[in-house]
Amino acid sequence: MWSSAGHDIGTVLGEHIKHSVNIHSFLFAQLGDEVSRRNGSVTIQCLGRERSRQVSGMKSLFYPGTILTTRSISTALVGLFVSLASFTRGSDQSRFEVNPDAGAGDVIVRGKLGGLIFGFEVDPNGTEGLLCEAVSNPDGTVSARVETFSQATGRIIRVLAGSESQDDFIALGVAGSVGLVEREHVRGLFNIKRTFATINPLAGNMINGQWTPPIDPKQIVNQVKPALDGSPNVAVYALSVSTNLNPIVFSSNLADNTFGPLIEITDQDFTQEAPPVIAFDPIGNQAILGHDKPSPFILPPLIGFVDLATGSFVKRTGLGLGVINGIAVDSEDGVLCTDTSFDSAVQFYNLNDFSGISVFLPGHDPQTSTASGGDIEFDPINKLFLVAQPFSDGQLDNGSSLQVYDLTGNLLESIDGLNFQGGDNVFPVHITLNANRRIGFVNGPDLTTAIQSFSY
Repeated sequence: MWSSAGHDIGTVLGEHIKHSVNIHSFLFAQLGDEVSRRNGSVTIQCLGRERSRQVSGMKSLFYPGTILTTRSISTALVGLFVSLASFTRGSDQSRFEVNPDAGAGDVIVRGKLGGLIFGFEVDPNGTEGLLCEAVSNPDGTVSARVETFSQATGRIIRVLAGSESQDDFIALGVAGSVGLVEREHVRGLFNIKRTFATINPLAGNMINGQWTPPIDPKQIVNQVKPALDGSPNVAVYALSVSTNLNPIVFSSNLADNTFGPLIEITDQDFTQEAPPVIAFDPIGNQAILGHDKPSPFILPPLIGFVDLATGSFVKRTGLGLGVINGIAVDSEDGVLCTDTSFDSAVQFYNLNDFSGISVFLPGHDPQTSTASGGDIEFDPINKLFLVAQPFSDGQLDNGSSLQVYDLTGNLLESIDGLNFQGGDNVFPVHITLNANRRIGFVNGPDLTTAIQSFSY
């Protein structure tokens, strides 16, 4: 009952490596079918006449093998035009109310052993969180643990499982108060058995179920995305690092250990380079894949919509430039949010017609990409998108921030005073939310061994 990918504690896996980018100069652009100017801004009607609401995911600057360079940038961007968009700005659709306690929190969570954190998530319907940790020992063994913690105090509540071998555990997520953990059992060089276990409910503090996805033993569960509707339903993206198998996506109910059809991703725009980031649209029953366009040039990204029942696949060209670092979706209102690395921008799409806008993150500078965003998470109760920005306002010595947007692209507040930058982590920076309490956790202040609370 456990698994993930072969993680040697001293080695950062290719598919999880976070890359730093130094880009000296560029032109940035957006491509679309229609451009309309409103109050000095540009709104793009992007490439879609129809689209059956499916899923869109985007690849990340912090994901494997994606190092942007100045390679032929000027050639790539000649003829493109600059776009700063405002998606019905000034509309009164936001439910945002100021939280007087908003800001970086003082709850710091560390594992019982003080080891590297291999994934974490909070129960959005409860008071606990889930994390896995690992410590390398001088004799070559690894001390690995699965633990629950208090969202209020950060205290470790219980150690649910442990190992003193070469094995490790990975916290893959929490959906509908059901926790999911993977165990990698090392049987030899390049011989790893991956199994998965559930904690249902997380507050029970006991591993009490198995999750048995019908995937090839050589395939690795790369991402698990919850429905955010209170159910234990998830969308899963799995890939192979040692065979020629295509990546697959499928749906699952964690509590029932049931699975939808396995759907192969065969479009080469989505199978080359690093894996895409994904979002789960449960109302549309689709996974949304985001990927940069494989090219020697810096181009607008691609968004793929995968019907999780029929397997149909629709590909669109998105807004922004470069790698998609984060993606999240409001399934109820049909709004998709992504961010792009090269132009340090955030995009908001209407899933019904794929119209959308792109707005710059605070501190955007056309000469660098230091203001670019990372992970995006959606608050389904307060209708907010939170975007991780490793370098506040694009400044290298100013800590990290979470930028909070409403559904129409208005920047509502900045949560400063965080620190999730620097160094290489096994996993990309991650935000996890308890929308009922308007709190969450993110990596830091030590990127690899701690997570920090915040309110918004």
